Parts: sequence; C-alpha cells; structure tokens
Amino acid sequence: MGLRERKEMANQFPRKASFDLSPQQHGPSVNSQDSNSAAPEETRRSEDERLVNENLSRILQSSSYQLAHADEGLLSSAEMRGVRMLLEITKPQQILEAEGVESTIIIFGGVNIIERSAAEGRLAAAEAELARNPNSGPLQRQLRRSQTQLEFSRYYDAAREFSRLVSADQQAGHHNHVIVTGGGPGIMEAANRGAFDAGGRSIGLSIKLPGEPEPNPYISPELCFQFNYFALRKFHFVKRSAAAVLFPGGFGTLDELFEVLTLRQTAIKGQMPVILFGKDFWQRLIDFDYLADCGLIREEHLELVRFTDSAQEAWSWIQACEAQQDHEDLSSEALAA
Repeated sequence: MGLRERKEMANQFPRKASFDLSPQQHGPSVNSQDSNSAAPEETRRSEDERLVNENLSRILQSSSYQLAHADEGLLSSAEMRGVRMLLEITKPQQILEAEGVESTIIIFGGVNIIERSAAEGRLAAAEAELARNPNSGPLQRQLRRSQTQLEFSRYYDAAREFSRLVSADQQAGHHNHVIVTGGGPGIMEAANRGAFDAGGRSIGLSIKLPGEPEPNPYISPELCFQFNYFALRKFHFVKRSAAAVLFPGGFGTLDELFEVLTLRQTAIKGQMPVILFGKDFWQRLIDFDYLADCGLIREEHLELVRFTDSAQEAWSWIQACEAQQDHEDLSSEALAA
C-alpha cells in the first residue's frame, strides 16, 4: 500500500484516544504532574457510608415501605372510608363473640340528666346567682332548667335501678342479657353504673362528640368501644338487642326511638319490647294516638310501645315477653315435628 493510500485510510478511520496509563516518553508539558503520582479517582455516592446509612434510614421511615394495614395515613384517607367502615363492623363483632355476648338490652336517654346530689348542687348555685341579679332573664331560665334537672334526676335513679335488676338476674344465671348504652354521661352513665353496682358486665358504644371527651367510668373495660360512624354504632346497638328502654332525652334519644320503632314496624326486627320510661313526659312529647287518627300509622302500631314509671315493671314486661316468645317457639317446633 502506498503512502497516499495509507493517508486516505487514516483520514477515514482516525485513531481513538489511548487509555494506556503507562508513563509517556514525551517531554514534560506545562500542565503535567509528577510522573510518580497516580491520577485521582472520582468519588462515588454509593461509597459514602454516611450517605448510604442516611438513605437506608429514610427508606425504613418512608410511608411507602409500611405495611398497608399499619399505614395510618393511608387508612385515614378518604379513599379508605369503606375499609374503615368494615373495621368498625368487624372489630366489635369479633370481641363481642369472643366475650360470649349473645343478647343485649338497650338503654337510651338524655346526657343532661344527672344524679340527685349533682342536681341539688346546680340548683343551689343557680339560686345564688339569681339572688345577686334577680332581673336577669338568662339567670331565670337557668334556675328553671336547674329545677327541672332536679325533678328529672329521678330518671337517673330509675335507669341505675333497672340496670341493677337486669344485671343481678344475669349474675344469678337467670338470663344472658347484657346492658348496652352509648357509653356517655347522663342516663347512659346511670345504666352502666347499675350494672357495675351488681357486679355485672355492661357495654359502651362510645362515639366522640362535643362535650363527651371520654366514656363514663362504669363500662366493662373489655366491652367499651369507640366509633367514628353513627350508622355502624346503630348497627351494633340493634344487632343483638332483646329489648329497648328509653328514658327522657333529646334529639339523639328520639333518633334512636324512631329507628327502633321503624325496624319493629317493618318486621325487620322481631318481637322486641320498646318501653318508654316516664309516661307523662313521653305522652306529652309524642302523640302516638294522633298519628293513628291521621292514618299515618295503623292501629296495631300503637302496641309497639309501652309506658312505665317503674324499673321493676319494665323488667317484668321484658321477662314476660321473653317467656311468651319461648312458648311460641316451642309450639312452632312441636307443630313442625
């Protein structure tokens, strides 16, 4: 190959830079280093132990690394509402089954009904305040409310006594009903307290509400639940209920009353006594006869409720209803045989 051909080939295929790190034989240039010193190597991030350890720590703390069921941020998100609702159904269900709770008696009533000693203290305070400012309209209304609270304290005593009767019989092995309340103050506290007095168990289905920061102290610890959803709390109220006793109360009590009555009216709930404690209060508050006269409910629907002013009478009615139901069940079995 001639010189001219070699030059043309060299132009077509230029030589790549040499990676030969051996010392060059050329003379030293202005920027050359000492031929005896090695060229510095580039530092890699993966070789920085501190940086790697910090990254591992961030991995372990990352929400993405958490197990899904342990990720509070995920479970609290709007997308997980269905999961949270399922948990509120399942957790109480599992615990109540494990604790052998098969039948309950619901007690509803107002949170502002207090025991007599506390009501007397409030009345004395209201009288003293009004004496200092006798022309104050708000203080006059406060005095009237305090007088009513003292009058209504009898319902606190009655709820406590009714629950004590039920729980004492349960302790004696006569039945397996367990008192269940909303876990709050007022009538709910009285009912849990009555079971506590008898040495029996009682359930509290609590829900966080303004003015009710924590459950009352008389609930059985293993049977105290906290809910976020009213609907699922209602579900557990009714699921095992054998009877419902309702004392005077406000919107919440009325809501539960009509919920239970609707389930009874539509036969979704079977033969369950619904007892309204405080005949004068309830008959003044709700005119059931007027509903029937208007044709809005049928005549037989008036029999869905019973009125009483006696804890013993309320308990006797529930026992009689249960005995009648047992008799009907036996008769049905005999006919089927």
